[in-house]
Amino acid sequence: MSEAVAAGESPVELLLRAAAMVPAERYALAAIIVVSVFLYRFLELHVIGDILRGFRGGRVELTFHPASEIYHRVASKCRLLHGRYLATPWLASPHLQTLFLGIYGTPPSFTYKRQLYTVRDGGTIALDWLFASDLEVADGFISKDASTPLVVVVPGLTSDSAAAYVKHLVYSMASKGWNVVVSNHRGLGGVSITSDCFYNGGWTEDVREVITHLHHRYPKTTLFCIGTSIGANIVVKYLGEEGENTPIAGAVSICSPWDLLIGDRFISRKLVQRIYDKALAIGLKGYAKLHQPVLARLANWEGIKKSRSIREFDHHATCVVSRYETVDTYYRRCSSASYVGNVSVPLLCINALDDPLCTREAIPWDECRANKNIVLATTPNGGHLAFFQGLTARRLWWVGATSEFLSALHDSSYMHRQKANDHVLLSSLESSIDKSPYVNLMEDGMVAAVTKDGPSNDGSPLNHAADEQLSNEAGGGQQNVVSALNHNENSIGVGNDSPAEPVKQQGDDIHSNKLHEIIAPVKRSMSQLTRYQGRSVWLLAYIAFVTSWPLLGSLAFITFRKKSRNPLRAK
Repeated sequence: MSEAVAAGESPVELLLRAAAMVPAERYALAAIIVVSVFLYRFLELHVIGDILRGFRGGRVELTFHPASEIYHRVASKCRLLHGRYLATPWLASPHLQTLFLGIYGTPPSFTYKRQLYTVRDGGTIALDWLFASDLEVADGFISKDASTPLVVVVPGLTSDSAAAYVKHLVYSMASKGWNVVVSNHRGLGGVSITSDCFYNGGWTEDVREVITHLHHRYPKTTLFCIGTSIGANIVVKYLGEEGENTPIAGAVSICSPWDLLIGDRFISRKLVQRIYDKALAIGLKGYAKLHQPVLARLANWEGIKKSRSIREFDHHATCVVSRYETVDTYYRRCSSASYVGNVSVPLLCINALDDPLCTREAIPWDECRANKNIVLATTPNGGHLAFFQGLTARRLWWVGATSEFLSALHDSSYMHRQKANDHVLLSSLESSIDKSPYVNLMEDGMVAAVTKDGPSNDGSPLNHAADEQLSNEAGGGQQNVVSALNHNENSIGVGNDSPAEPVKQQGDDIHSNKLHEIIAPVKRSMSQLTRYQGRSVWLLAYIAFVTSWPLLGSLAFITFRKKSRNPLRAK
């Protein structure tokens, strides 16, 4: 060292000489270690954790209400929900699982039977069927009297019935002896857009109309519904909107994003998430390109072509077509987390805590725990819609858990039963009147609450038939609600000592009692409106008097001065 210093070598030169003396193999080993650590963290591998747990997998954590009968009587019988999940060893990463599902996925091989269904606005939806056995009749579909359960599947964003995970699910449910139908989103499944309406992350009208159609066509069939990814968000939102008024007996939500606003923040947070964001944006632009003639007319086509993220696509396409003020407004209104509390159907929700697309931060833990109809199952690993099992990765854990839960629910007495149509109509009519300060008096004497969307009417055959029945029984040709109520009160003898005259020459007690049940909620609501309007009238009169007093006082003063001057001039 002293000789090197004497020779005038700098410390940097000494360091480089020392580094050159290290063998190249040592540097290669160090580089491998650094790259391995980086990839282990970047890909979120959990091989070491699986080894430390003895390849037993992570425990499935269940969240539910302590008094939930759905858990104690249904979910408690599901072996998979009370076990552990171990990912395929060579796919021990959420990103590897998600990537493998999208590229390969090992789906089973079968052929669907397609039905094209036209919705009320002219849009076309492809319904792809897989039957458990040969139950086809002359029209090519199951019998109206068939009692075999029917499962409705709603795919994820830009996915259709051909997606690998959808095929895994459909084949599994059909192998159990159930019939399955995949309700593809508009414009997907090889079907063109035939109206000016597109689907989005909160569009529940298509699901509602398809389920209503299936229920009317097969009234004796038990209906179940399964949503995946954005389809899960749509299904949960639909169940929350409908409450008790849905024919669905039970449902399952798989990898729902829950809160779209939180998901938007999450997917643009890290580098790996931004990669997913760009990949999904490319898929959305491919979907838009398929329907360019329609989208170019309705949305900002130049902005769509330049979109590099889901948010940019939603800004230029979704918000314009669906008429949302901002992207955040769209995300807030279409998030299913806000509707969890109103779900009245047995619902199993499955999410992976390492999901690279749907963050755990958006899971509504407390809302699920507060609802007795919901059981939330979370696993430490699984990726997005993957959950591969076994060395060959030919099975998806969530498919088995879904099948097990719905089978246990079907064998129990806790399936949801839709309320009778007349009770649903009355409760809907009464609540809509009570919540709105204004009403429309229809030509047939019906009361309809006035909202931004106009009178409530979903156009379903059940509601049309119920409206006709109600208007006929309440004296359908009346000029207004008050006269209709008076006519029906006199007809059934309410508040009148004289004998009641029969309505339409049907004076039996059963008809009168039914008519009274229909009229009572309307009359009670009118009484409430009368009280509210009375207060409002006095309040408006007071405000008008106070605000107009300066003007009235000035006019009175001018008038008084003119009258007082005239007598003086006369004198």
